[in-house]
Amino acid sequence: MLLTVILPLLIALALLFTGRAFWAWCLPLVYVLWQWRSGSEDPSFIFWVVTSIAAVFVVIAGFPPVRRLLVTKHLLKLMKPMFPIMSETERTALEAGTVWWDADLFTGRPDWKKLLDFQGPGLSAREQAFLDNEVEHLCKLVNAEQVDTEGDLSAEAWEYLKAKGFMGIIIPEEYGGLGFSAEANSAIVTKVSSHNITLAVTVMVPNSLGPAELLAHYGTEEQKDHYLPRLAKGLEVPAFALTEPGAGSDAGAMTSSGVVCHDTWKGKENVLGIRLNWNKRYITLAPVSTLLGLAFKLKDPEHLLGDEVELGITCALVDTALPGVHVGDRHDPLGVKFLNGPTHGEDVFVPLDAIIGNKAMAGQGWRMLMDCLSAGRSISLPGLAAAGAMGTTRAVSAYTLLREQFGMPISKFEGIEEPLARIFGNTYWMDGARRLTAASVAAGQKPSVLSAIVKAYMTEAMRDVVNDGMDIQGGAGISRGPRNVLAAAYQGIPIGITVEGANILTRTMIIFGQGAIRCHPHAFTEMEAARTNDLKAFDGALFKHLGLITTNMTRSILLGLTGNLLAPSPRPGPAAKHFSRMTRLAAGFEFTSELAMGSLGGTLKRKEMITGRLADALAWLYLGSATLKRFQDEGARPSDAPLMSWAMETAEQNIQDALSGVLDNLPNRLLGRVGRIVVLPLGRSLRGPSDQCSSEVARAVISDADLRSRLTRGIYLPPRTEPGLGSLDRGYDLLRATATLRGKIKAAQRAGELPRSRDGILELAVAKGILTEEERGQVQDAFDAQLDLIQVDAFDAAAYLARCSA
Repeated sequence: MLLTVILPLLIALALLFTGRAFWAWCLPLVYVLWQWRSGSEDPSFIFWVVTSIAAVFVVIAGFPPVRRLLVTKHLLKLMKPMFPIMSETERTALEAGTVWWDADLFTGRPDWKKLLDFQGPGLSAREQAFLDNEVEHLCKLVNAEQVDTEGDLSAEAWEYLKAKGFMGIIIPEEYGGLGFSAEANSAIVTKVSSHNITLAVTVMVPNSLGPAELLAHYGTEEQKDHYLPRLAKGLEVPAFALTEPGAGSDAGAMTSSGVVCHDTWKGKENVLGIRLNWNKRYITLAPVSTLLGLAFKLKDPEHLLGDEVELGITCALVDTALPGVHVGDRHDPLGVKFLNGPTHGEDVFVPLDAIIGNKAMAGQGWRMLMDCLSAGRSISLPGLAAAGAMGTTRAVSAYTLLREQFGMPISKFEGIEEPLARIFGNTYWMDGARRLTAASVAAGQKPSVLSAIVKAYMTEAMRDVVNDGMDIQGGAGISRGPRNVLAAAYQGIPIGITVEGANILTRTMIIFGQGAIRCHPHAFTEMEAARTNDLKAFDGALFKHLGLITTNMTRSILLGLTGNLLAPSPRPGPAAKHFSRMTRLAAGFEFTSELAMGSLGGTLKRKEMITGRLADALAWLYLGSATLKRFQDEGARPSDAPLMSWAMETAEQNIQDALSGVLDNLPNRLLGRVGRIVVLPLGRSLRGPSDQCSSEVARAVISDADLRSRLTRGIYLPPRTEPGLGSLDRGYDLLRATATLRGKIKAAQRAGELPRSRDGILELAVAKGILTEEERGQVQDAFDAQLDLIQVDAFDAAAYLARCSA
């Protein structure tokens, strides 16, 4: 009797687990018929008769015409008011870009083989040579003290970056640009960002969202032929003006306007064009811009273009030398000396062909911006954030070896190992995410959701990494000057967090708001079908959606109860358990998302604390995926395993805690409790990295020079004679090279053969035969470097006042 109950149940669960929900629910009916045919009197038959009633409905539902007639048309009427109402700008943002790995995550069943098999084009020999030569030389031309004093790059640096094509990295070669890939663009931004933020911003802005990218994608051939060669050579300095006092995150509130009219242009009367008025702020390169990309709302009150009056957001190119255009003023973004300022224009007339794409693209500006932002946001700020993390890693790994207290390097104190592990572990996943996202863009993706994730979570992680570095360096971190490696990055942290969509907005409104609709396999189809009353499309999407929910509910609870045993890993080794965990967490994320969307409907978009937690879960699913891919792509080295494990355990705990937070705060408490049983059947079992794991990470990077170099690959390494990072690297190498010799001295000190004080200790060590004369010189160099590199900068009164006035 027991077997006749359990066996069909196990078969049903297996069918649900593998995504065959329809057949799972048909199974009871098959069982009932079999029992009836065999004339069984088994008591379990009563139980299955009751269950078969549900199966009958499933069988009926298996015939779409009947289903639509009896069920779906009523569900459509019931559910249509529940779907969120989208504004035109929201719809445009939602439809922009492409979906990729984020769509896999939203199924609850990520295809790990697909991710591991994916490879971007990689850097060409030409791109690598540019990084090794032109980028290297440009960094050498930029001196931070000069930039701080003069408020901009030197004339020599500006001339070089224009002459060598830095203004046209993304402009196709046929128009005189470098025509580099997204991966190369990301690598260039990362390298220059590791050296100087002013340089980084100057390089990244012409090659991100702005005139060049918009022209390349939407410009007419005449516009491309005229503007792109000039932009590539630096004959035009571009800026793009979008933000204004009343319209930051809410672009729909934009008041900058353009009115279609006739006026005089270059001596010719009655030219069809646009009279522009705008007031923009926070516009990078605006103070020196010669060509302004302008976003405004276009109106046609005289119907010179057609029947519509309100044509919508439009993008045009404006020569800043025109009458009525004002540029030149500067903002002061936290003392970081990059060119950023307001611009305004009064009654500026431009011909109609100033619109990027000419008349055909009038009113299409918002779509253009969203499409380009999906790709551009994947490159610049993730590169800046990864550079900040790698630079901090490089600096503190040297500093904590050089700095000694209580007779030993501070890197050996557990209190220091903890933040060191956070610095190194975060750096590991950050550069993995940067590279994966840039590779996806290079392969043709425009990942709107994933680009928002890497922008927001990597700039937040940079804040954590640099703050930890500052805490470790203490007084050396807060004393500004040529020796200080971290102060400039610390100053610039809020800038990266604020621009290209403030992180608070990005987390609470964009990532899950777009992801839940765009990346979900069925949600957007359901919404569109409901909006257009397409019963057939709604029916197909809805019942596939119900199958997805049932499947992931079953998978989530079974994976949780079995300790992920039913989730196979695509690769053996130390990453295997993390692949399995991530599979379970992806199923739990999908089911939790369904509970939130199903119970809150259209009001979910206003429950920003809940959508923020769902964004956290989705983000860490992606960042964890990038970590696993990096580990496997780099050969699954045993030396990298502690870093991978630390990053994965952090990601997994963050996902778990985010899902738990959603379930704890669903207004429908019954659903929250049911969800907790399904998603976290054994409770919050993931605890994050252990103390042992953190210690292993810290010690591995400090002691393994090759691992340290690989973890910071791609940043600019200054000459070792320069104060700052170059000198710290020199000191790190000296101390590692003399570790054995210094160990002899410490052993002799412990044995009482040598005094604790360093005064005269090396001469005494030679006299007692502990060191040779040659070894004494090597250790003396290490001691001198150690003493020098823990010093901080100091200035006389005149020099200090000069710095303050800069």
